[in-house]
Amino acid sequence: MKTGEDALVKIAQTPPDLVVMDVTIRGTMDAIDAAHYIFQIFHIPVLFIAGAAEEEKLARIKYAQPYGVVFRPFNINQIATAIDIALYNHADRLPSLGNLPLGESRKMMDMTEEAIIVLDKRGRVLLFNTFASWIVDMPLPKASMRHWRDVMMFVSDSSGEEVSDPVTKATKQMAGAIYDSSTSLVTTTSKRRKIILAIRPIQDSHDRLIASIMSLKENKKTYK
Repeated sequence: MKTGEDALVKIAQTPPDLVVMDVTIRGTMDAIDAAHYIFQIFHIPVLFIAGAAEEEKLARIKYAQPYGVVFRPFNINQIATAIDIALYNHADRLPSLGNLPLGESRKMMDMTEEAIIVLDKRGRVLLFNTFASWIVDMPLPKASMRHWRDVMMFVSDSSGEEVSDPVTKATKQMAGAIYDSSTSLVTTTSKRRKIILAIRPIQDSHDRLIASIMSLKENKKTYK
């Protein structure tokens, strides 16, 4: 995995027991941010590999809640011991983490009738499933880390006007919202699809916003 964005997609498709990540991983999403989402959204523990001189990364590393940091150079016994400790501590902590925000990620990625789009706190696309790429008419690599309004827009079928920002409304109120009638999604390629839209924020154990989830289904009842 070359970037933080790649890491999220790979982990959603094939969730591992633990992630060992170098803090120097590149991308619009760096290692610290990627590890933060990996733990908060997928409840997968992260172990960092770092150099003692990487002061800027080390200063931020605690925000990702890693299960340890192994400093270069290291030997196989050091990394093996760190992994064993991380897995043991995570097994003890896991019951307190609650339900997975996305449920079983592999099932989510394979859904054929519901588009799931995960946004960061700024409204940028972190991840979406295969059906979402059809709904928005854009592959994930092209949409990744772009603001959702650069990927799609929502309009009222009755007025033709753009729907007031549903994501900001849901995250400000920290409550879910459903738009189940007279709403269409318009893609950047001008395709228009009648949809049922649901948005819900994801919070951490301190009730702080982590991300938000969009759920989109075709509103087939409106087709005649």
